Amino acid sequence: MTNTFAENLAALPTIDHLAALELLHGDTLIARMENKPGQAGSLRVYHALYQEFGCINTVAADKGLRLYAEHTDDARTNPGKHPNIDRLFAVEAERPFAVRLLPSA
Repeated sequence: MTNTFAENLAALPTIDHLAALELLHGDTLIARMENKPGQAGSLRVYHALYQEFGCINTVAADKGLRLYAEHTDDARTNPGKHPNIDRLFAVEAERPFAVRLLPSA
């Protein structure tokens, strides 16, 4: 039996200290997730992945897809509906995402 996204999320470190997290390829900003409703869950997932792996590489992406649980299947079926999950599908082995953490004020 696998956990739901809500159960997985509850087990991840808190993000109270963060205003946002940015994903980068070199100096190019790929995405920004803010600590606000609708984005806080993804911010929490990506933050936990960054803490464990130091970047969002293919190994981190695989774990992230497991953490998103039931939402991962929905994202596979409905491309574009879950952009933060879609991004994990697209991580390339030779080009991981760097992460920049933006602390809350």
